[in-house]
Amino acid sequence: MSDHLHAPAEAARVREFQRRNGLPGLVDVHTHFMPERVLRKVWAYFDALGPLTGGVEWPITYRQDEEERAALLREFGVRAFTAMLYPHKPGMAQWLNEWAVGFARRTPDCLHTSTFFPEDGVTRYVREAVEAGTRVFKAHLQVGAYDPADPELDPVWGLLAEAGIPVVTHCGSGPAPGKHTGPGPVGQVLARHPRLRLVVAHLGMHEYEDFLALAERYPEVRLDTTMAFTDFSERMAPFPRRALPRLAALGDRVLLGTDFPNIPYPYVHQLEVLERLGFGEEWLRAVCHDNGARLFGLGPAGTVARRP
Repeated sequence: MSDHLHAPAEAARVREFQRRNGLPGLVDVHTHFMPERVLRKVWAYFDALGPLTGGVEWPITYRQDEEERAALLREFGVRAFTAMLYPHKPGMAQWLNEWAVGFARRTPDCLHTSTFFPEDGVTRYVREAVEAGTRVFKAHLQVGAYDPADPELDPVWGLLAEAGIPVVTHCGSGPAPGKHTGPGPVGQVLARHPRLRLVVAHLGMHEYEDFLALAERYPEVRLDTTMAFTDFSERMAPFPRRALPRLAALGDRVLLGTDFPNIPYPYVHQLEVLERLGFGEEWLRAVCHDNGARLFGLGPAGTVARRP
């Protein structure tokens, strides 16, 4: 990790971004906190250039321990963030959810996050997570390699749609396609549960325009900005410039996401490339703070309201 990350220089750049755009802080809906041994396996996977990286060099920028990473987000002025965790096999999701309860308790600015997998008992433990106060779920179709339209998950999607709890879903085919990625499988879910608050991670990379179309069709569908427009992603999966007006028009349903700490560049880069789009301060304020604050019912700046 480079020395500049131990200094206040990057935090100052992030705070300056907020100052010049009139932001009271940031709400980041796509950050990863999980059990340390699991996270380190994820980092090892990225280091080994597995399918998750598309075979591209992907140096993890922020390898501090859990407490230091959370403190760094606070230095950046992030007032609410998530603990995006995800299983890759049966029997893992409930254990991750139990860990997430403790993390949320000791991390007041974390939006309590849970996950699921198509398996026996999934509806039961998802309901338990909802009753325990979960604010957001993560579904990773690429890593989990499951069909979101699996009948076993239909009660889960219905439960979450009814509860109004957002589900951040890696359903696009970037950086490498999976068996059930792309707009088709998750489109089947939305056709059955049109009120589901689905948050499409990475703006749906690589199928940006297809996922914009889903957001245009379903008013509760949102998109997060994770890695989109960064120099790193533009080399692999450039956002089509013809679709920029559509993204600008959806400004009330685009949410800041970054993939912190699993990013191969500084956190501030994600913010500056969004500013570089030229959509204006109102769009940036909505994306980087207001949309997330509204979606999660956050209290005044500096607090994270708990779901009743």
